[in-house]
Amino acid sequence: METATLGGGCFWCLEAVYQELRGVQSIVSGYMGGHTAHPTYQQVCSGDTGHAEVVQIVFNPSQISYRDILEIFFSIHDPTTLNRQGNDLGTQYRSVVFYHNQEQKSTGSKVLNELAASGSYGAPVVTELAPAAMFWPAEDYHRNYLREHPLQPYCAYVIEPKLAKFRAQFGALRRAE
Repeated sequence: METATLGGGCFWCLEAVYQELRGVQSIVSGYMGGHTAHPTYQQVCSGDTGHAEVVQIVFNPSQISYRDILEIFFSIHDPTTLNRQGNDLGTQYRSVVFYHNQEQKSTGSKVLNELAASGSYGAPVVTELAPAAMFWPAEDYHRNYLREHPLQPYCAYVIEPKLAKFRAQFGALRRAE
């Protein structure tokens, strides 16, 4: 098993997508990249802790590659907006890939360079590539957010469109139902 840690706006969106991905064993929403021990959601949302909202994904690399995980990541969020995803604004919503080893760092760097060279976003990619730091799991009420709150407006208007895009673009990588 291998671990990937990604921040691309609200962790609820990322969690919902990666829950459908073949080869994913577990996903935990949480916080990384800050300077406060045991941060709470309220502290992270204040912008004072330096943490990003992230998902930590444990996956089987014989079923899904780290590169595939990154390609999905870059398709479901906007890597050109600094400290922002849609209406979510602040450093906690920054686009960041936290690498856990040199191979992930190399793959992340290659993917970022390819995206920059492609010009496909029409703006510079501002995603940070940083070494993994201490991961702090989010509070329990953040887990399985879409599954627990399917009628919540944020889920309908923000998460569901990202899921639809993922399903259309990466349907072959979804887990069997």
